[in-house]
Amino acid sequence: MYKRQKENIICLKDDVERKDQKQNMLNKNVDLNGKTILITGAAGFIGANLSRVLLTMFEDIKIIGIDSLNDYYDVSLKEHRLEQISQEPKASAAEFIFLKGNLADKGFIDQIFEEYKPEVVVNLAAQAGVRYSITNPDVYMESNVIGFYNLLEACRHSYDNGKKGVEHLVYASSSSVYGSNKKIPYSTEDKVDNPVSLYAATKKSNELFAHAYAKLYDIPSTGLRFFTVYGPAGRPDMAYFGFTNKLVNNETIKIFNYGNCKRDFTYIDDIVKGIVEVMQRSPLSNEDGVRYKVYNIGNNQPENLLDFVDILQEELKAANVLPKDYDFEQHKELVGMQPGDVEVTYADVKELEEDFGFKPSTSLQEGLRRFAQWYREYYD
Repeated sequence: MYKRQKENIICLKDDVERKDQKQNMLNKNVDLNGKTILITGAAGFIGANLSRVLLTMFEDIKIIGIDSLNDYYDVSLKEHRLEQISQEPKASAAEFIFLKGNLADKGFIDQIFEEYKPEVVVNLAAQAGVRYSITNPDVYMESNVIGFYNLLEACRHSYDNGKKGVEHLVYASSSSVYGSNKKIPYSTEDKVDNPVSLYAATKKSNELFAHAYAKLYDIPSTGLRFFTVYGPAGRPDMAYFGFTNKLVNNETIKIFNYGNCKRDFTYIDDIVKGIVEVMQRSPLSNEDGVRYKVYNIGNNQPENLLDFVDILQEELKAANVLPKDYDFEQHKELVGMQPGDVEVTYADVKELEEDFGFKPSTSLQEGLRRFAQWYREYYD
């Protein structure tokens, strides 16, 4: 009897907490149906998946997708993603228009705003990669700094002559802004003044630029700090994809910091769901009167790198990407930490959950299983 009463109390408490959470959630104030959406980096990993989901969810939506299709990694993979978008079943009157061009080309961006007049802007175009930024800084300044500045200027001038202009700017930041912070999990309230890579510095600069433009020109802006995004048709420079390529080619993989790293791996579907939720709720004015907000989107569950590669190789075997008797131990090498790397990433997603009633939930095993199955089908 007592046990049953205790269970009922716990259930009631959970119901109250869910009800309180729902009451505290932000109201949707941006209807995406019938809107023109600009997505930069539309052939990229996140941009392509976001485009596909939006086209199926919202009627009469027009997505202007732009991408430079640069050769940082295999262009055919980007073309594959664009092909997936074209084949996706779409909601009524939903439309996708792809334009090839560079975010750093101000004339190109201004022309898009003049012709299509986007009402929601999602900036996912960036030169990615922490290690690449150490040896190739120029491309990061061009894409991540100048490109973002061009986008902000176009958003600013969308209000000229009393026009309604951009209702919400959503842009990709990164967990890398936390640098080597010792306090975990990482909270958006933490100081982020000590980046350990140029990539991280450019992402922090995006947040500063967005805040300044939100303050000066009242552009409603939301930044999203993504944590180690993975999944099918992802970036080949990410560990799970690069490791798979090496193992398939019978090469040795290097596991940094002797395996003593933890990453908050976040599955692509969870990232996209989070972005869609955020897009529909432009931030309210904060205590300083600025319509600006930053959120973490991470799985809130850091995984040890050695556990990660063990799950990966098991799922690759299960999907017949690797033979069942593959000797994984003979193909891994434990090495020291690389410049620009950090030991742990771990997202505090309490604000995300409170404001949107959402948090990522896909397990690492399930996410890597889906990746392994895609890899087998794509490369067969």
